[in-house]
Amino acid sequence: MANVTAQMVKELRERTGAGMMDCKGALQETQGEMETAVDLLRKKGLAKAAKRAGRIAADGLIGVAVTAHKGVVVEVNSETDFVARNDFFQGLVKMIADVAIKAGADVEAIGKSKVGSHTVDESIAQSIAKIGENITLRRASGIEVSNGVIANYVHNTVSEGLGKIGVLVALESSGKADELNRIGRMVAMHIAASNPQAIDSSGLSPELVRREKEVLAEKFKQQGKPANIIDKIVESGLKTFYKEVCLLDQDFIHEPGKTVAQAVKEAEAKVGAPIKVASFVRYAVGEGIDKQASD
Repeated sequence: MANVTAQMVKELRERTGAGMMDCKGALQETQGEMETAVDLLRKKGLAKAAKRAGRIAADGLIGVAVTAHKGVVVEVNSETDFVARNDFFQGLVKMIADVAIKAGADVEAIGKSKVGSHTVDESIAQSIAKIGENITLRRASGIEVSNGVIANYVHNTVSEGLGKIGVLVALESSGKADELNRIGRMVAMHIAASNPQAIDSSGLSPELVRREKEVLAEKFKQQGKPANIIDKIVESGLKTFYKEVCLLDQDFIHEPGKTVAQAVKEAEAKVGAPIKVASFVRYAVGEGIDKQASD
């Protein structure tokens, strides 16, 4: 039998809202496999829908840099929030984001890029010596658009382009840039708050969709639903799932009652041309990092 620790039970409870003994039993039954345990609890009707974003468990800052047709977002981690509020550290993150606009979103390439007489990696090492905490460039991502704009939004801003959540949105359109940026910023704010996983259902992982179907089918089977109608119920359940995790299907936070797709469509009148949400990136500080594991 797998060694089920109190921390594992705690994490499963946070992700599912199920009771402590139910979580412990599910972990023992699944040999400590966390994702399988989540699905098992859901099939038994003991869990809420799984929270798919990782726990926020590290400090640091997100840095965003944009030009008219290109944007990058970087995550630089520190050990404490105290350091994240340090002007020197903020300057380092801003410098890294500015380098990434030119060097691209590859972490290794950014690290080797020079700023003055030092590489970014050397600047990070010097910052560690000066501040006294471990500092890492964890990840970077970028998006581009040839015809349109890159809109952005930074949440919990500590300085221009720096904060705890950073979002980039690429809007393809030949319309007015100022109006595109206006609706783009609103969509970026929505993404920061709602954390969609894809633009639409076609962008979701096939494995994620398969798991959701399996969980729904088993749940309705246990409820005694006839086999000949379970498929239809599952398809209906998937539509609800898509509304939760797909950007264009989500309710627009700025205008409840409208989807994001409807809000973007209505904005085309002011933009003067069709608008396509081509891509987006959302970074939150520390998502997916287990702070206890890194201590």
